[in-house]
Amino acid sequence: MTGPTLLTNLSAIAGDYDALVCDVWGVLHNGATAFPAACAALKNFRDRHGRVILLSNAPRPASDIEGQFERFGVPLDCYDTIVTSGAAAREDLARRHGTRMFHLGPDRDANVYAGLPITRVATLDEADVVLCSGPFDDEVEGPDDYTMMLGEMRLRELIFLCANPDYQVQRGGKLVYCAGALAQAYEAIGGKVIYYGKPHLPIYDHVRAVAGGARRFLAIGDGLKTDIKGANVAKIDSLFIADGVHGEDVREFTEKHMSELFDHYGAYARYAARALVW
Repeated sequence: MTGPTLLTNLSAIAGDYDALVCDVWGVLHNGATAFPAACAALKNFRDRHGRVILLSNAPRPASDIEGQFERFGVPLDCYDTIVTSGAAAREDLARRHGTRMFHLGPDRDANVYAGLPITRVATLDEADVVLCSGPFDDEVEGPDDYTMMLGEMRLRELIFLCANPDYQVQRGGKLVYCAGALAQAYEAIGGKVIYYGKPHLPIYDHVRAVAGGARRFLAIGDGLKTDIKGANVAKIDSLFIADGVHGEDVREFTEKHMSELFDHYGAYARYAARALVW
């Protein structure tokens, strides 16, 4: 397979598509501040070519994402709608009427289940399922800190509902672990995991449902295992943003090295760019 086309500007290919499916964290902001050029690129596409759908593995509803945008400086007029893994998890939880759920994750993610007909319990002994939105303290914790808890969950054969399949993301330049890292550790010891979000195909059904009839999609993201692999699964073109979560892996921005990096992660993007710029 040939390597990706290297781009400096989205405008070079924008006319080939009528919808963008754009990642948020690592493309539009770094978990602390917005990337103005990326936000402007989305607004230009929206004004000239078609719809912009933000597709995030954030373990919270879209309204919470917009609250973050206001704090980080992401303008609300650079996109049409937001689809999140947290919203997909909430839809599933809403169908689990009467379920006793243990929440593994910070309380800031409580809107995933707030107001639903389920019961949040305080211990694993009381739980029917575990909803994971990340480590309790992702500033300092990772999968190794949860070995005992995951082992206890496995003994009780609890289903692990992963509200954020990301393994790691950048927050203000620092890599922090996400729910996907704990989910993979649970699978490694034989636990059952249900994933919501990228790279799993059901989330792209949500995207197509809100695409306003668009047919020519371009996925944009910095995560090869989520954004780009998900685009491959959904059979849509993709643009890899190299200076995101894989920035330390990008020794040189060349077609050859990008191809080697893609092979390593088992994902392929048609295009690659350092950053999202119009």
